[in-house]
Amino acid sequence: MSSIELIEAAADRLRGHVRETPVLTSPFLDDMAGRRVLVKPECLQHTGSFKFRGAWSAISALNPDQRQRGVIAYSSGNHAQGIAMAATKHGIASVIVMPSDAPQLKIDNTRALGGEVVLYDRSSESREEIGEALAAERGLTLIRPYDEPQVIAGQGTVGLELARQVEAFGVEKADVLVCCGGGGLTSGIALALEKHAPGLRARPCEPDGFDDVKRSLASGQIQNNNASSGNICDAILTPQPGEITFPILQRLCGPGLSVSEDEALKAMALAFLRLKIVLEPGGAVALASALFRKDEIEGDDVVVVASGGNADPEVFAKALERLDA
Repeated sequence: MSSIELIEAAADRLRGHVRETPVLTSPFLDDMAGRRVLVKPECLQHTGSFKFRGAWSAISALNPDQRQRGVIAYSSGNHAQGIAMAATKHGIASVIVMPSDAPQLKIDNTRALGGEVVLYDRSSESREEIGEALAAERGLTLIRPYDEPQVIAGQGTVGLELARQVEAFGVEKADVLVCCGGGGLTSGIALALEKHAPGLRARPCEPDGFDDVKRSLASGQIQNNNASSGNICDAILTPQPGEITFPILQRLCGPGLSVSEDEALKAMALAFLRLKIVLEPGGAVALASALFRKDEIEGDDVVVVASGGNADPEVFAKALERLDA
């Protein structure tokens, strides 16, 4: 099957298991951005992020014997929670390899959702090596967080929904800003839009200093980040774009955008104040790009995917302080 066929097949398997998230607007945000802003809050998805879509897609696509042996994943938290919940709902075991410096909320939630958590030091250990070793030892199926066709297909269902939803707003041409780590969500959305809303163009959004996708698109070759941690946007800190995702991003996406930690925190505060939603820093960089990189965006409308809302209370409180600044 082609990639769009995988996405459409995933949508059939996801029906009744995932939430169709709405599109939100605010005249206050429109005024700040200098254009109409349409926000799709995937923070309202099961487990607080879009990652449940890819997790359900990948697990539901396994053959019964393979699925019954259980699954393993590595993640800083959102993929972890998505896999844990999807696996538990399928009645199977899940093992999640998580960095020891991941937000405690995400570690606790992953365990509460039924996942067995294995912690590692991301500055000195390789999650890929740990995950592959455990998979071989226990006979588990490894489900990668973004470089996995069925995961990309699940995330692409966000694009299918968007294509239909923005049509109701009369939007035929616009940039779709997507919070981007390894590129699973961005590439899935781009593939869905290519067929169902060709006037919409996906653009990856990242934190300053961890803008490997932006730099890769600009250079035409995969670029690495110099560090693997040290930014508040933990959910989207990846070493580099995926081998599967990058060619899709290169073919279909517009130039990348990047924002500072402070701008991500301000976007979190504004999302709460104006849209009544909770975003985590990594889930707010697309909104921050719409608000604070408006000169790098064209058109009367911009679409924003608010990808996740699993913020620790301390981080959220830090964001709300920006309302008084």
